Amino acid sequence: MASLNVGNLGEYLREQRRTAQLSLRQLADAAGVSNPYLSQIERGLRKPSAEVLQQVAKALRISAETLYVRAGILDETEREELETRAVVLADPSINERQKQVLLQIYDSFRKENAAEAAVAAAAEVDRAEAAGSAEATTGTTGATRTTEDPPGARAAAAAERPVDALPDA
Repeated sequence: MASLNVGNLGEYLREQRRTAQLSLRQLADAAGVSNPYLSQIERGLRKPSAEVLQQVAKALRISAETLYVRAGILDETEREELETRAVVLADPSINERQKQVLLQIYDSFRKENAAEAAVAAAAEVDRAEAAGSAEATTGTTGATRTTEDPPGARAAAAAERPVDALPDA
């Protein structure tokens, strides 16, 4: 039987089980799954469901989100967001209203940073396109062929011309 592409989930589970000093049978019993099924997960032959991973995580007393990331069910940034939210919600030193306000601020910062990242990525694409269009190609007649100017290039060039070089109105 060929190994499935489940990352290093099986190795990680085996390591966690051994750290917890549990046999395969003990973990299977604690998680409510069969011993052969858990063995196949550890060997990378089976990809468990999120529910099974949650049961195994509970039995090992580790984060289910960590197992979800290793299984490819959840990506790392989603896991970090969930863990941050869980920590805020679990804090007994602040009240429910304060928790909700903190989560709203957290969300607004994430949205703001995502928007800034999108603008930066778009600017990088514009710069790359401008660099590509600035590289003029030479045709068979030896004349230079140009492509579209990048946005704002004409205005910038006009602003740099001396006043006496401006066309008469």
